[in-house]
Amino acid sequence: MRVLMFGWEYPPLSSGGLGTACYGLTKGLSHHNIDVTFVVPKHIENAEHVKIVSADSKKIIEIDSIITPYMTTLEYKQKKYHVKSPDSIYGKDLFQEVHNYSLKAKEIAKEEYHDVIHCHDWMTFRAGIEAKKISKKPLVVHVHATEFDRTGGNGINQHVYETEKLGMQEADAVIAVSNFTKDKIIEHYGINPDKINVVHNAVEFPETEPKKEKFGLDKVVLFLGRITLQKGPDYFLKAAKKVIDSEPNVTFVMAGSGDMEANIIEKVAEMGIAHKFLFAGFLKGSEVDRAYKMAHLYVMPSVSEPFGIVPLEAMRNNTPVLISKQSGVSEVIDHCLKVDFWDTDEMANKIISTLRYNELHHELSNNGSQEVKKFSWNIPAKKCVDIYNSVIRW
Repeated sequence: MRVLMFGWEYPPLSSGGLGTACYGLTKGLSHHNIDVTFVVPKHIENAEHVKIVSADSKKIIEIDSIITPYMTTLEYKQKKYHVKSPDSIYGKDLFQEVHNYSLKAKEIAKEEYHDVIHCHDWMTFRAGIEAKKISKKPLVVHVHATEFDRTGGNGINQHVYETEKLGMQEADAVIAVSNFTKDKIIEHYGINPDKINVVHNAVEFPETEPKKEKFGLDKVVLFLGRITLQKGPDYFLKAAKKVIDSEPNVTFVMAGSGDMEANIIEKVAEMGIAHKFLFAGFLKGSEVDRAYKMAHLYVMPSVSEPFGIVPLEAMRNNTPVLISKQSGVSEVIDHCLKVDFWDTDEMANKIISTLRYNELHHELSNNGSQEVKKFSWNIPAKKCVDIYNSVIRW
């Protein structure tokens, strides 16, 4: 079986969970003898288990894209136009980039033999639709996040919403990364539940066992992710203030970047807790695992998290996790702490408990590191193969 897969990022050119998921899934598919051709906007080196086709290497329409799946208008304009005033969470040129990409998809679909088309998130849905028109092969769309997750349901972009809905309507099958996401798709997009398949994400494992590192005398509480509304950094701040008031030997580390970063830094200063905060910026590669190893606790306070691979990465590094109940990953892990993102009192209480009680920390660390071992990418890959077989007209 040959799969023509469309995505907007793939390691090493990756800025978030989408690239991580695409890498893990394609690697898992290779273990099931599935040939994947992965189409990206910009050229990157081929991975061992997947053929990479760069959309800008095709001499049809030149794409010189600087955007990523997570880039907001502010970040786009700062990078391209050197202006600072955002008008929405999407840059106006983004939609033209998506259109250009979909035109390229038609040509690629003619050249690359395939049995099924698999698209990741809204920016590739139109590409998948155009490819399907050319090859007449079935289309599978993979929903890692919806417009309602990214915006918190406030001020959704109608163009993005319509693109998401069209992609799911035109698809022969829809993959949701959690039941949490499936419910959103049914409620907000009106898609038939029978068409939606839940395939939870997994995590890659290092070849060597992780060893904990120390960060001075303080215990580290880590936030690692995009600093955007969806990830709940402001709730993390509120909980941190309550913890600092009662626990002097703690440092809060925020690793990541995003459109709320400057605002969060200002709030930390206003709240008088800057001496207990460290902003590490965007981490990649070995820096990420090192951050987990230094942390006493990882916190994911997301307002709306379709899945959330990061807690699995933390558990892989023997680091206890506290996650929001408003997440897909909360459906599949038990050896962790869970809290409603808005309940900062309870969030602070649970952080303090892991700081004070070594037995609790030890149990979360040991049991979590054992539980996460069941999350092999071969499992979601096999589920995808079953979905392919259900839509392919052999």
